[in-house]
Amino acid sequence: MRETGLARTSVSERLNSLLEARLLVPTSDGASSGGRPPSRVAFNAASRVVIGVDLGATHGAVGLTDLNGEILAHRRKALEISRGPEPVLTWVLDTANSLLDEHGRSNEEVLGIGVGVPGPVQHSTGMPIRPPIMPGWDGFDIPKFMTQEFSQPVLVDNDVNILALGEKAAVWPSVDDLLFIKVATGIGAGVIAGGVLQRGAQGSAGDIGHVQVPHGVGEIDLETMASGPAIGAMLSPDGVTPLTTQQVIDRIRIGDAEAIEAARAAGRSIGEIVSICVSVLNPTTVVIGGVMGISVEELIAGIREVVYRRAIPLATQHLNIVPARGGQDAGIRGAALMVGEDRLSASAIDELVSGAAQPRSDL
Repeated sequence: MRETGLARTSVSERLNSLLEARLLVPTSDGASSGGRPPSRVAFNAASRVVIGVDLGATHGAVGLTDLNGEILAHRRKALEISRGPEPVLTWVLDTANSLLDEHGRSNEEVLGIGVGVPGPVQHSTGMPIRPPIMPGWDGFDIPKFMTQEFSQPVLVDNDVNILALGEKAAVWPSVDDLLFIKVATGIGAGVIAGGVLQRGAQGSAGDIGHVQVPHGVGEIDLETMASGPAIGAMLSPDGVTPLTTQQVIDRIRIGDAEAIEAARAAGRSIGEIVSICVSVLNPTTVVIGGVMGISVEELIAGIREVVYRRAIPLATQHLNIVPARGGQDAGIRGAALMVGEDRLSASAIDELVSGAAQPRSDL
């Protein structure tokens, strides 16, 4: 009543609706100050589950979380996104149903599904738009395909955006201005400013992989110069067959001078673009993720070298440039948090408590 200015009866009616929907649960009574002890309620994060999906160029991960974004169960496998949308999404749906069964939850208890894919996405429709490393996915209606199995809302975003959300929640909860850079098969950025993920007008904010590098020869973009496959091509032993990203990492770990210099040079190229982002956005933290970002310190060293030299001093005065620490589940967590932000909004809660979705009765 103090917080909202509503009358006691209005607050009681609202609380009763939330209790009936199992979004709130009673807890132990508070200490009495004379008369009847006050009753307490708490948010019931276990009342429903969220399905989080993290799809990369060469992997797929599906997980269940509670409404706080805590992962309850998950499964991950090597998976080529180039297989096309129907085979990949069929595996996602089968895996999600399997996890629900294993965890004793039903489809009706799913609040929503969040999906991250490794390419540009029109967030309002959930459709990938001309994704360069996702053949067959252009304009594919991911939500429509998935709602054949689940009736709940399906939200789709670029994989770097959901990694940024997951990393912030797990490692940097107090940081409001964060730039997440993923360096793997492709290169992209997730931008969090003022505590809010910035998608831009059409959902393409952070697509730095296709920005032309200032010192590049000809019209060459960042992904072509500094991604995992680009480094692998530079280190090809026969000039034809590129090294895999893992082979590149292995050569760096054993101290191969050529591989180390290639990684550092790639970091400098990435630093050229990141320095511009730092001057424009002024984040407090730049997180370098993806398999290359997490595994190759030399790449991060190259990024730091250029950013601290090129970006304006005020922007770098207290800037941290660090490897990602959210772990392999950051994408699942971020996808689930994206759903939570949407489905636990005021308008969505109004729909839910009106009986549009029924939770299980034994929680």
